[in-house]
Amino acid sequence: MKKIILYSLIAAILSTSCNLTVVPTDRYDQENFWLGEKTARAGLTGCYAVLSEASLYGNASILWEESASPNAYNYDNRMGWNAISLGTHTTDLSIINSRWTAAYRGIGRCNALLDNIDKNTLLSSNEIAQMKAEARFLRALYYQILVTYYKDVPLILSEPQLEQNNLPRIAHEEVVEFIIKELDEVATLLPTRYSNRNDFGRPTRGAALALKARLLLFEASPLLNPEGVENKWQAAAAAAKDVIDLGVYSLHGNYRSLFSASAENGVESIFDVQYINEPNMGSSFDITLRQFNNAAPIKDLIDSYWMIDGRPRNNSIYAGSPVYENMDPRFKMTIVYPGATFMGEIVRADGNNTLFKTPQTGFTFKKYSIYDEAPVSTAQAQIGDNMSEINYMILRYADVLLMYAEAKNELGELTEDIWNNTIREIRRRAGFSAASALGYPSNDIGVLREHIRYERRIEFAGEGYYYNDIRRWKTAEAVMLGSIQKHDGTNIISRTFDAGRDYWWPVSTTQMELNPNLRPNNPGWGE
Repeated sequence: MKKIILYSLIAAILSTSCNLTVVPTDRYDQENFWLGEKTARAGLTGCYAVLSEASLYGNASILWEESASPNAYNYDNRMGWNAISLGTHTTDLSIINSRWTAAYRGIGRCNALLDNIDKNTLLSSNEIAQMKAEARFLRALYYQILVTYYKDVPLILSEPQLEQNNLPRIAHEEVVEFIIKELDEVATLLPTRYSNRNDFGRPTRGAALALKARLLLFEASPLLNPEGVENKWQAAAAAAKDVIDLGVYSLHGNYRSLFSASAENGVESIFDVQYINEPNMGSSFDITLRQFNNAAPIKDLIDSYWMIDGRPRNNSIYAGSPVYENMDPRFKMTIVYPGATFMGEIVRADGNNTLFKTPQTGFTFKKYSIYDEAPVSTAQAQIGDNMSEINYMILRYADVLLMYAEAKNELGELTEDIWNNTIREIRRRAGFSAASALGYPSNDIGVLREHIRYERRIEFAGEGYYYNDIRRWKTAEAVMLGSIQKHDGTNIISRTFDAGRDYWWPVSTTQMELNPNLRPNNPGWGE
């Protein structure tokens, strides 16, 4: 499954439930859809297709999510992301309703496959078993998304039925327990790797274990456990170590090219959303970064970069360097800045360049774009909406290494050996060489935590990870306050964050009206 093709027909097929006494021959219904080879496989494709919806990983949503953190600015409020960043969002916000419905659409499709695929007599038992394992992984992923944003959600484990519209939310912990159990089981059913390139994009054992580690890290965090829970940190560390011990992943050699088509489904990729350069079969990363500038890095992110010796600017031998020079090498591999060369042009301070625009802050991201310093052809400069071909990595190996380091540090067990095999390797790949950047800095948990949190912010800048990091660390109430700025220090707008309300998304008004049993809403959001 090198590139997952989106079938718009699938949604209608999978949401239909028929009780006809005469089997129609001119169309599919729920009774005969799963009996054919092509239609059953298309049903699995429909389970994947939801990943590419705009409220999940499609269009440029993951870039817009970056703007709900101290990393970027979304000036035109796409799907409501700027409202979230300003703390002015309401229960009617587009992304809050659409992410919920998209995740449950994916869950419904997976449930339909799991409830019906065994009726198929044309597919081999091995193929059916593989399809069921993939559907269970995807269902677990959709539930992981739901519990990460909404906390308590309905747990639905059968194909769509009308009575499901009245189900209440159940305790967060129960859904998490289900997800972990599912991932443990499918990890034993999925292969460690695929040898056929046509199968790239399917989940592996490593994907199940990495998703489990991500969920457990969130569960161990101060957001859910203010006093800390040792056994949850241990479980998170163990899950991440299980991925490492598979021995099938490593860091891609070049940080910049990791986010290019040439590195797709490579040694660092654990689970990707697969895109191709065709209308409505790609993302909108290129046009968002080149023209719309509505996921624009802000000065706070640029100022957060340490120097090439692995120290903050004010404590570095490079403190007096010119702006943008002698910084963490990932800076120039991630950020387009005034005075740099991009798409063959020198980046103007006012952002009004010929082929690209950076007027909001003076910056844009390079990640997940074909564009860099080199001049581009006319065709390349006109890549439109939903036509960007570079896969999005939902799970990648550097994240696993940093999850392992973080969990071990919170346990007081981040030794020099673990440091060398996690953070040191990530920094070495980034381009650091100085001993102070690569060496074990301290055995103090607080100092090591500062390094780990720095690495997470910079290693994943522009990838949409940081919003959930500042939520689970419970630092959003500090870092999401005050004015955000352009490259020259000009204030753009002020942000607020209500610690009693904004750490969890509400269930939308639309969903509450459809199903009153979803009440009460999350704290701070009324009924």
